[in-house]
Amino acid sequence: MKVHIAAEASHDEASAIAAAVAEHTGRTVEVFVGDAETPTIVREVTADRDGGGANRDAGVDTDGRGPTEREEGLREEIADIECGGPQKYRERLADQGKLFVRDRLKLWFGEEGLDFEDGRFANFDHWHPSAPEGSDDDGDRLPADGLVTGAGTFEGRKVHVAANDFTVKAGSIASRGVEKFLRLQQRALKSGRPLLYLVDSSGGRIDEQRGFFANREGIGKFYYNHSLLSGAVPQICVLYGPCIAGAAYTPVFADFTVMVRGMSALAIASPRMVEMVTGEDIDLETLGGPDLHARHSGSADLVADDEEHARDLVAQLITYLPDSADEKPPRTEGVAPAADPAGLDAVIPSEPNKGYDMHRVIERLVDAGSFFELQAQYGPEILTGFARVDGRPVGVVANQPSQRAGAIFPDSARKAAGFVWTCDAYDIPLLYLCDTPGFMAGSSVEKEGILEAGKRMIYATSQATVPKQCVVVRKAYGAGIYAMSGPAYDPEATLALPGSEIAIMGPEAAINAVYANKLDAIEDPEERAERERELREAYREDIDVHRMASEVVVDEILPPSDLRAELAARFDLYEDVEKDRPDKKHGTIL
Repeated sequence: MKVHIAAEASHDEASAIAAAVAEHTGRTVEVFVGDAETPTIVREVTADRDGGGANRDAGVDTDGRGPTEREEGLREEIADIECGGPQKYRERLADQGKLFVRDRLKLWFGEEGLDFEDGRFANFDHWHPSAPEGSDDDGDRLPADGLVTGAGTFEGRKVHVAANDFTVKAGSIASRGVEKFLRLQQRALKSGRPLLYLVDSSGGRIDEQRGFFANREGIGKFYYNHSLLSGAVPQICVLYGPCIAGAAYTPVFADFTVMVRGMSALAIASPRMVEMVTGEDIDLETLGGPDLHARHSGSADLVADDEEHARDLVAQLITYLPDSADEKPPRTEGVAPAADPAGLDAVIPSEPNKGYDMHRVIERLVDAGSFFELQAQYGPEILTGFARVDGRPVGVVANQPSQRAGAIFPDSARKAAGFVWTCDAYDIPLLYLCDTPGFMAGSSVEKEGILEAGKRMIYATSQATVPKQCVVVRKAYGAGIYAMSGPAYDPEATLALPGSEIAIMGPEAAINAVYANKLDAIEDPEERAERERELREAYREDIDVHRMASEVVVDEILPPSDLRAELAARFDLYEDVEKDRPDKKHGTIL
């Protein structure tokens, strides 16, 4: 017998109807809910021991149609786990301006969420899923042990995912969560797929630290695995809350870190702990908010305005990255630059000491809308970011004359070194746009380690085996030409624009260094000024790019409007270039 009931009927209602009709008629009953073409419930009639009729809920018909009660029970358990921690903590998320972890995963991966999940039942036997809201047991809810791990499809790319559930003990992590995280990392090493960390964690669960803190396979193994994964597959971290102590290391080990304004923070210790240790009274935003890490520490590559913006930033970022170091970065169809390359020469002042915005050069060389800048506020004397030249991803390292004349400071050198190192790891060619007076001098930068930072930038450039092209846009003084992959640093080309100069130092500094005593001996100011002008002009002739080209120091002097096409052709030719480095364990610089 077939029975059709309303679409809004629940499973329990359908089951009750099937049982009642089967008992009344003594016949097998199939219950169809709404417009379903297959029965939701089948109630069969069987003979009991006395030969009388009895009915039983088959859950499915004899052909295996529909879920059983056992399966339905499991789904109810899963649904309860996916509700996360106590309701009162879920309600607080809205006040904090952030999403519940399962809703966050839907934002990133669509309504279906992850493709699959691992360890959903972690700690299932240590909490009470049926505990009523507000009961003593409710506070002990540890669904998934506060960490969702699995894999999903993000912008068409398969990625491994770890996401903290802040409703479970503030996203803290303990033994089961540690095990899940370690397995995720190990599987990423096997699969060669990127790792996405959606971090909202207060760190290790202090009251449960036995069994996971200092163990061989404990939380410390996270950072060992981060080190193994570094340069093997891209690791991208997005921060959604205060990440303190141990939790703060995953963001800084990641290749790219996004912080969300008004929501995330990153610090080695909480403000309370800082006050206990040092006596300093400081709030979390000042101690480790996005602005601090974007401007001063360099730990934040990108800062998002909200959760949606964070996703958008990562969606752009991943388009430049391969799945692993064994693959080429993804190419796209090339598009014309946002500004006409024919106007390039007009944006570069002929005076070597006049500032201008290097972004105006970049927009005439790369595909429209493709320059994706990283660490824009940190070390702003150098621009670093990904772009495309005729559809090919490249890493751009460019001096910024509008910021302190484009001189290289310790923070900008560290920024450039890290970016070059990352591009080389993922086989992304490098484009250096050089217009710098060199490394900054003075007592303050010496205290900040200008030599150490400069050494790292030069080392990263020296070790990079990806195709490199150096363009001397206007000037390259001092060791700036070394750090910017000049002729001695194995570039596929050193190109120059007209009017550019390459020298140990600029004309004014050189004249002062060589002729200071002779000039001081000239008493007539006008005569002295004329002599200085003559010396500068003579010096400029010696360092002019035409002389450098004549001596084959540079490969070509190019009309600026031809530069984009020339770069595209050279990157195309040298796409598979192989470069040998000494066979050794590793260098000692980084």
